Amino acid sequence: MTNKEDTARADEQRLAELGYKQEFKRAFTPLEVFGIAFSIIGLFPSTASVLVYSLSNGGPSAMIWGWVIASLFILCIAMSMAELGSAAPTSGGIYFWTHSLSSPRCRNLLSWIAGYANTIGNIAGVASTDWGCAVQIAAGIHISNRDFIATQTQTFGIYVAVVFSHCIVCSLGTGILARLQKLYIILNFCLCFVVVIGLPIATPKEYMNSASFAFGSFTNVNGWPNGYAFILSLLAPLWTINGFISCVHISEEAGNAATAIPWAIVGAAGTAGLLGWTINISLAFCMGTDIASLINSPQPMAQIFLNSFGQTGTLVIWLFVILAQYMMGSSLLLAASRQVFAFARDGALPLSSVLYRMNRFTGTPVNTVWFVAALATLLGLLSFTGAQAINAIFALAVAALYVAYSIPITARFLFKNEFNPGPFNIGILSLPVALIAVSFMVFMVVVLVFPTTPQMSTSNMNYTIVVLGGVLVLSFVWYYFPVYGGVHWFTGPVPNVSKEDAAERGSENSS
Repeated sequence: MTNKEDTARADEQRLAELGYKQEFKRAFTPLEVFGIAFSIIGLFPSTASVLVYSLSNGGPSAMIWGWVIASLFILCIAMSMAELGSAAPTSGGIYFWTHSLSSPRCRNLLSWIAGYANTIGNIAGVASTDWGCAVQIAAGIHISNRDFIATQTQTFGIYVAVVFSHCIVCSLGTGILARLQKLYIILNFCLCFVVVIGLPIATPKEYMNSASFAFGSFTNVNGWPNGYAFILSLLAPLWTINGFISCVHISEEAGNAATAIPWAIVGAAGTAGLLGWTINISLAFCMGTDIASLINSPQPMAQIFLNSFGQTGTLVIWLFVILAQYMMGSSLLLAASRQVFAFARDGALPLSSVLYRMNRFTGTPVNTVWFVAALATLLGLLSFTGAQAINAIFALAVAALYVAYSIPITARFLFKNEFNPGPFNIGILSLPVALIAVSFMVFMVVVLVFPTTPQMSTSNMNYTIVVLGGVLVLSFVWYYFPVYGGVHWFTGPVPNVSKEDAAERGSENSS
């Protein structure tokens, strides 16, 4: 028997011990698992999508120092989640860990909340990423035709087309989706090097900034006090280095998952933190001093490139930026569909019997792919409520996931349980790192539901609290609904493999 076959049998046995049969093909290698985590981050295109938040809430100082601060906290989150992923590598991920680590008195409810927060966070991640892609496509058209400025309706039309095309991509077989990840890795790294190396070389002297400006200048245009504005600027790195934990949801499609998943999480977070910092330093030195013109441009990153590379050079590079953002969206939809599939497997979602179906031709859960895409499309309708409303989708993608992440990390240490560490374990540092991670996430969730400016109106209010609060309230109502509510039937993860079958698989592997 080959090492690959041994690994596959060990993965199947481990999954059986967690209570589930092997339904997916384990086609993702460790490098490809890292690829999906890193492509979900989509470092450079993500930075381009949210650069405006740093520019308007601190400018160069927020871009550089805010990135450093946020990256260190994010690494703590990554290490805490990696330990959980190594101990129990299953597509259910967050809500599975919550149930297994919580007290019997509250494990069903906490698992339910974590699952719904994770679901809406993943859907918002798909929506915000594909909206960013739509804006970048519109910016690309503007680069080639300076008279074109996309309307809200046109941008939404592009957005719907992007989401629809991702449905087709993510309905393909697992093997095809796995092989694509290597291409995603190469493209993302190449774009990073274009900015770090190529941008300073191409930038004219009139747009080059001094070290004092790049590291010390502070720009605040939204009206909040400078300290609070700097905190708001953290949305840029938090949204960029986010969602990579979603690679947990392909645990049942990964070889040597107990090792590959945690190292993909930590490796992607660490790599993104370091490379992202160098990208922001390069941008701070090469974007000129007229921050207001960048903020008011159709796409700030595109404008910086246009100033440095000219129209033709910018258009060529921007096509690859759009491609990388597009790949990021497909990876997010892939991971989100697997999480919904796992949640539906345990009957926790409406229409679970329809969502928990594997397509016979592709061997993938096509129904959940289209379900997630449909909800992401509906979420995109927020863009018509006002120019600032789309910010809520970006903030929601962070806030909802942070709610979901905090619950199992807290449960591990708050309740008495039998947590058995996997191959990835940081030992005595686990508790202090977890305290830092959870404290930071709770603080940022509170921050992210505040409006972007102190001048409140219907057009610029922060809809994050409306959507996130609405989903959580509805999930509570659905859980406690008389007769039909989850409290009457939801018991958490539902094993579809008996302990006897798991033991039998173990004896077969050892023989």
